[in-house]
Amino acid sequence: MQFEQELKEKTAEVEALLERMLPEEEGLQKTIFSAMRYSLMAGGKRIRPLLIAETYRFFGGTDIALAEPFMAAIEMIHTYSLIHDDLPALDNDDYRRGRLTSHKVYGEAMAILAGDALLNYAFETAARAMDHARDDAELLNVMKAFRILSTKPGINGMIGGQVVDVELTGKPIPEKTLRFIFELKTGALIEAAMMIGAQLAGASEEQIAAAEKAAGDIGMAFQIQDDVLDVIGNEALLGKPIHSDEKNEKTTWVTVYGLEQARKDVSEYSQEAMDILSGMQEVTEPKASFLYHFVEYLIHRNK
Repeated sequence: MQFEQELKEKTAEVEALLERMLPEEEGLQKTIFSAMRYSLMAGGKRIRPLLIAETYRFFGGTDIALAEPFMAAIEMIHTYSLIHDDLPALDNDDYRRGRLTSHKVYGEAMAILAGDALLNYAFETAARAMDHARDDAELLNVMKAFRILSTKPGINGMIGGQVVDVELTGKPIPEKTLRFIFELKTGALIEAAMMIGAQLAGASEEQIAAAEKAAGDIGMAFQIQDDVLDVIGNEALLGKPIHSDEKNEKTTWVTVYGLEQARKDVSEYSQEAMDILSGMQEVTEPKASFLYHFVEYLIHRNK
């Protein structure tokens, strides 16, 4: 119960941060500001900004103001990808997080522009972290974090995974290719979050690499659990239609390995991630950290 209350409070802090970072809805282009806000503030688990914050704290970071621009930026990038995923040309979904998707409210053209705007504004927002750097070492960490943010969502990360996923929709996907899609489409942004948190805290290259590996395992577990929930999930809890993968003729971890094995794989990937975190000898009481318990919580999610 204590963890759940703390998670609720931390999530509320992320919500308030996003509100602060969004532009005011004014001027001739105010429709785009409204569309950005509509999707960004639609709720959600806020996993990626929470991972930045808690990985930053895990490695000894103390000035959360340094991490906040990146926390907001990564959620903007995640949200833009969801807006575009929902478009008729891709998944053609009418609901996201329990309400109408952007293109159903604002039309396809404005939804495309809202996604574009959030992606661009994410980098404007992340750049604000430079104003919070207290010395040259922190400024260098900000620049390295910025490089991670600009790389992981791109052609060799999230977009690259999405490309392969789209091209193979309705076709049989080999296990190796499916793993590639998961590692890039979902895992890359989670890796970015944990790597950015570690980098901003001044973690060593070895620690950042370990954070990246743990995040990759979390990403795999998270996407496989998504596939499981698409089969057995509660639509009201998920806030989106179930069986959409079947409707779109998508190969998933469940269609390849079956439901029982998929659930086992979620546990195994999650345990690997927790083992990496608990084995961090340089971190004081890693198992007592909020980050460790947050990863544990993600295993058992039902939405």
